[in-house]
Amino acid sequence: MPAKKLRSKTNPKVLGKRVFRVSRSRTGLGVFATKPIKKNAYIVEYLGPLLTNAQCDARPENRYWFEVNSRWTIDGATRSNLARYINHSCRPNADPMIRDRRIWIKAIKNIEAGDEITYDYGKDHWNAYIKPKGCLCVKCRAKRTSERAEARAANARKRKRAERAAAR
Repeated sequence: MPAKKLRSKTNPKVLGKRVFRVSRSRTGLGVFATKPIKKNAYIVEYLGPLLTNAQCDARPENRYWFEVNSRWTIDGATRSNLARYINHSCRPNADPMIRDRRIWIKAIKNIEAGDEITYDYGKDHWNAYIKPKGCLCVKCRAKRTSERAEARAANARKRKRAERAAAR
């Protein structure tokens, strides 16, 4: 019996068929694992035309630009670039790997089927796009929820003290 072929011809680093799907998430569209993904496995390549800094300055601002180095940037705005749907997280399970002016998204943890694939977008993107609206990743949402719960509990304690003081 012949050995099972693990790598595709078009993407030799990506194992088998796609191990993810693009679907609805809390923050819009997101990428979700359809099969378990092992740590250090390449998931998808960030695709798009390679632009120089001069070309980027001539174009309107684009949130899908991915800076490869100080000279080159990939414009990932095309819908055929499935990696553009990977959302930000402050506690990511994937990380971009830059090699030879190409960007691969690589798992940094074991990812279970059904989990959303996320990576940290970096400080520049954070300050420009995420900070003004607030981060919507699971970690930050849980933090804000607990802070609101603590504030409500503190206000309830203040009201009880004020009621007791008024009753005396």
